[in-house]
Amino acid sequence: MAKKHVFVSFDYTNDKLYKFLLNAWDANKNMDFVFNDFSSDEIQTNSVSVVKTNLTKKINAATYTLVIVGAESTKQHPDHELIGFNNWQSFEVQRSVDAGNKIVVVKIDSSYDAPIECYDIGAQWVNGFTQDGIINALNNA
Repeated sequence: MAKKHVFVSFDYTNDKLYKFLLNAWDANKNMDFVFNDFSSDEIQTNSVSVVKTNLTKKINAATYTLVIVGAESTKQHPDHELIGFNNWQSFEVQRSVDAGNKIVVVKIDSSYDAPIECYDIGAQWVNGFTQDGIINALNNA
């Protein structure tokens, strides 16, 4: 199976464990889950423009964007005016749409609200963070 080029959008502070789980699934040769992670490493800067440039480069290198929706995914970021969006996930989703990436939205819990940029863009939706659900959504995106 060819590896998909996936940018993972997630709330680093609250949901990074789910991102780490995706990488563990990919590393486990006994699991039917393969992807090339095009996500950014933690960016060590306070410069919004540097973060935007780094994220945009990673998003443009991917063909899929997997949006992990956690409890804080719609929380307004203190730098929202500089970002130009409610938060970094909203920025990442819109940049992914602009890049033509196929979008998969994974709600960790069905009660969590997704960023508004996730709606009406033809995204595949998954309720619950499961390997089968994510694989099926990526394959159907």
